[in-house]
Amino acid sequence: MAIQVGDKAPDFELKDNHGRTVRLSDFRDEKNVVLLFYPFAFTGVCTGELCALRDNLPEFVNDDTQLLAVSNDSIHTLRVFAEQEGLEYPLLSDFWPHGDTSRAYGVFDEDKGCAVRGTFIVDKEGVVRWTVVNALPDARDLNEYVKALGSL
Repeated sequence: MAIQVGDKAPDFELKDNHGRTVRLSDFRDEKNVVLLFYPFAFTGVCTGELCALRDNLPEFVNDDTQLLAVSNDSIHTLRVFAEQEGLEYPLLSDFWPHGDTSRAYGVFDEDKGCAVRGTFIVDKEGVVRWTVVNALPDARDLNEYVKALGSL
């Protein structure tokens, strides 16, 4: 079961597409975090979602908010994907131990070996304030993230 609104967001330590370590707790008391889990780089729906975020980046990366996108791909795959698509926000690798962070948030599909489309908005205190989880083929509505951020 996925983490629910009002739950404390599990902290994590993952490498980004440049090999830098990123922790959710790095943003505590500083920024709200849009934490987006997606199945795989280079797939149609994932690419569409991540490029839509790129095209609306000031809504999701600013003085008050940080976007973090997590997949079970390796950092090397994520680096090439980010370069190809012009993604300038952190793509985090939940590759090894495979899916540990995705499991902690309740969005890892054991049969498919990847995260489903889970999004969590975590406030500056580390509490989940909004969430949506979609099945693998179902794209999320970007406008819903914007509304949820506006309510913080």
